[in-house]
Amino acid sequence: MALSSSHRVTMNDGNTIPVLGFGTYAPRSVPKSEHGVATKLAIEVGFRHIDGAFLYQNEKEVGQAIQAKIADGTVTREDIFYTGKLWSTCHRPELVRPALEESLKNLQLDYLDLYIIHSPTSLKPGKDLIPMDENQKVIGDSVDLRDTWEAMEKCKDAGLVKSIGVSNFNRRQLEMILNKTGLKYKPVCNQVECHPYLNQSKLLEFCKSKDIILVAYSALGSHREPPWVDPQSPIVLEDPVLGAIAKKHNRSPAQVALRYQIQRGVVVLAKSFTEKRIKENFQVFDFQLTPEDMKVIDGLNKNLRYLTPKNLQEHPNYPFNDEY
Repeated sequence: MALSSSHRVTMNDGNTIPVLGFGTYAPRSVPKSEHGVATKLAIEVGFRHIDGAFLYQNEKEVGQAIQAKIADGTVTREDIFYTGKLWSTCHRPELVRPALEESLKNLQLDYLDLYIIHSPTSLKPGKDLIPMDENQKVIGDSVDLRDTWEAMEKCKDAGLVKSIGVSNFNRRQLEMILNKTGLKYKPVCNQVECHPYLNQSKLLEFCKSKDIILVAYSALGSHREPPWVDPQSPIVLEDPVLGAIAKKHNRSPAQVALRYQIQRGVVVLAKSFTEKRIKENFQVFDFQLTPEDMKVIDGLNKNLRYLTPKNLQEHPNYPFNDEY
């Protein structure tokens, strides 16, 4: 993955994506107003790749922040690479375009740069996007994801989105799309949880072999927010090995964790709502980890997944039962 001078890489459809993105998900405890403030700051710092989703319920605030930075001349629309996500209650083909159009309206944008299927777990359409109580069963919807993908392809043809991809798909689910009869566009990416404790080396190798970019979320670990995350899980950024490598380079553990992904050919998302950390997370292009550093970080892998939504585990398309 050759980096251009603007820190972008080319996807399999010819469009380019910045290798470092700003993640806009925040726990419910963070006020909505702060989502916009953090997004504006990220753009001022230099982030051009903004990763959002309908599920995050903050598209209006993030969209207003983008519009404000366009209005004050900091960026143009073309400078910004925005990723949106199709939520699981809208997998039925007739719901795909309306869901995208709702996101565009929320964001005040004419098109998205990337639109991805948020999860392979199709859910019955309804008001509840996802039950927050881990004991509350979700109601699956028997949608063929290949039909959802066809509807995504139509959105690309209509000019509503420049590139299309997936998220949280395992190898088998990716192959189902890739082997689909009449496939018009391959997924450009697969966005998955990926950090030194879950380095996804097998899935990364598979994606590279198919010219699909792996995008890493929770690259610095994850918010300890139930029902998705076990509050007892270890903290990546407190790992002493990562700390020692950071000290050697006079960097923070977060900067090392982000740089690690970039050097492996992974597009990485950094998520923070703190000014100091947002600035710090962008400073990853002016140092290099050695081959030995990379090998040592590879050795931290525990196949530890932070996000294991218990209320989706019985879904037939739950992606995390397979090895990768």
